[in-house]
Amino acid sequence: MGPFLPDAVRQHAALTPGAPAVTEGSRTLTYAELDRRGNRVAQALLAAGLPQGTHVGYLVRPGVLSAELLVGCAKAGLVATPLNWRLAEPELVAVARDAELGIVLTQTEFLPGARAVRSALPGITLVTESGADAGECTYEKWLAATGDADPGAGSEDAVFLQLYTSGTTGLPKGVQLTLNNCSAGEAQLREMGWTTASVSLNVMPVFHIAGTGWLVNALAAGAHTVLVPDLVPSIVVELMERHRVTHAFFVPAILHLLATLPDIHERDFSALQLIVYGASPITPALLRRSMEIFGCGFYQKYGLTETTGSAVRLLPEDHVVEGPRSALLRSAGNVWPDVEVAIADPVTGDHVAPGVVGEILTRSHHVTPGYWKRPEGNEALFAADGWLRTGDAGYLDKDGYLFITDRMKDLVITGGENVYPVEVESVLAEHPAVLDVAVFGTPDEKWGEAVTAAVVLRPGVDPATAQDLIDFTRERIASYKKPRIVHFVEELPRNPSGKILKRVLRQELAHRVD
Repeated sequence: MGPFLPDAVRQHAALTPGAPAVTEGSRTLTYAELDRRGNRVAQALLAAGLPQGTHVGYLVRPGVLSAELLVGCAKAGLVATPLNWRLAEPELVAVARDAELGIVLTQTEFLPGARAVRSALPGITLVTESGADAGECTYEKWLAATGDADPGAGSEDAVFLQLYTSGTTGLPKGVQLTLNNCSAGEAQLREMGWTTASVSLNVMPVFHIAGTGWLVNALAAGAHTVLVPDLVPSIVVELMERHRVTHAFFVPAILHLLATLPDIHERDFSALQLIVYGASPITPALLRRSMEIFGCGFYQKYGLTETTGSAVRLLPEDHVVEGPRSALLRSAGNVWPDVEVAIADPVTGDHVAPGVVGEILTRSHHVTPGYWKRPEGNEALFAADGWLRTGDAGYLDKDGYLFITDRMKDLVITGGENVYPVEVESVLAEHPAVLDVAVFGTPDEKWGEAVTAAVVLRPGVDPATAQDLIDFTRERIASYKKPRIVHFVEELPRNPSGKILKRVLRQELAHRVD
């Protein structure tokens, strides 16, 4: 394994001190500067009297500050706890209390939320980018009060990152991750083509495993990361061109936004080597369109926050759009050599044969040691022998490729038949009038549940009626799988990682009559 995050930064600072490490706007830190400022963050945190393992909360967008804080926490042996600035203040306070934060750092725009946290946790220090009131510290003055010696604290098996699940139901849970969990390893870095000459684009929020994990990978490789605080599709494309980006991670929702830019086919993506995508399902139609637009290798990652975003991958050579191998585009790929995946019967827990649908299990060094202060949650999370229960349904084919049918809880049971929404969504997404789609179950007196679709129509093309879409699916999937109800909506509700909030759709559309 390794190199682990703090050691990687130290090594690159020693070997290539002038190489760019992170860029935000017009500001760039070299590896030597990131190493030194990370040391200052670590020293300032330790000077605040925070014991090893204390949670360091921060409300920041992706940028230079987020990189400094992540490296500093790792070097100090403290737990980086990036907070979701999209939460309402009561939600934010609930997370801060759960994490038992020892300090909170914030950018100026998030000061109201940070002050609400400080009020709820009397005695903790508040460090703000600017605009500090009495009893608060400004970030640069806070750093200037300490030295820049490397404290060298922490270990690869100690928790250094805690991310709160964005989830689609229930209260967020703190997922604990160690340096070892977050290490991609040299083999994985080579597989994705990372080198010290790589230029990475990072658009995901730091409170999401995709944002923080992608940054850790790039720093481990000694690559240059361009961090994007605000997701504006036209700006993202401009940055890709200007910095000659070679590696990017996008969730399908972002790929969709980029693919629909009016001038996307005129942009220069010749430097692009690899687009990694994941975190939520992608339709084959969007994947094919993205592959055509960007003209680079595509690499799917399947995993959870609880698996550090890593379990299975679909390699570029498996992204074949024609012929019998094109069926692999519907898969999540196969496992890395150091990861295990199995399918279990959801009732008995027994592992099942290839082709049989069940709950996806995984175990590897990427798997979390558990949730923070959630013994009941940990008991439900793990099966016997260290297998983590993903909560996703799927099957392995005879060649070891994983096909995800859906979330276990999103399964629609209609007339005694199981319908996996992703299968219906993939068919509907092929219709030229469909821009976005989600399928779920709604109560039905006769069938128990009715297969229901929420559809966003594509502007500028001939619109489709509900009956048009039902007839379209009738020719492509079994009759019991076709939607019985179609609702047209302006947009689909999503959480910060781009996952569709089907719970919200069920609540809003269950009794709607179109």
